[in-house]
Amino acid sequence: MIVLQTPINDEAIGSLNSGDAVCITGKIYTARDAAHKKIVELIEASERLPFDFDGQVVFYAGPTPAKPPRPIGCIGPTTSGRMDKYSPLLISKGLKVMIGKGNRSREVIEAIVKHRGLYLAAIGGVAALMAKTVKSAKVIAFEELGTEAVMELEVENFPAIVAIDCQGNNLYS
Repeated sequence: MIVLQTPINDEAIGSLNSGDAVCITGKIYTARDAAHKKIVELIEASERLPFDFDGQVVFYAGPTPAKPPRPIGCIGPTTSGRMDKYSPLLISKGLKVMIGKGNRSREVIEAIVKHRGLYLAAIGGVAALMAKTVKSAKVIAFEELGTEAVMELEVENFPAIVAIDCQGNNLYS
């Protein structure tokens, strides 16, 4: 198991291959389609983004509310294809790693290769177990979106598999 510390740099990305198992420790951000749409609108309006995308990880998830004393409820991946129309722009703005489930479009794969990024697959159906890797969680943007708000998570040993590496090698093809 390869440990990745966020923010993730090009050296770490270049050392990974499609099929590698990784664990992420550090800050990651949740965002789904509604949040992606709002982030793209902010970029187009040259407004401030909810977080600096350089070297960051976005997890396509809409976590359930926390039950004390846990910082978050269940948190599992959602289908990544819904973010494909937004992802190339976000990747060009510095986003390095995306986590979700399912294949990605040709445009997203090309952006991953061009900007040296990764797409990681998280295992669906184990949302309660994934939640145990979350040490803290807070909404940082678009609270009105409820579970689709952008959240900053502090994770420790969050498990994933490299589905698409920076060379474009793809587990799904």
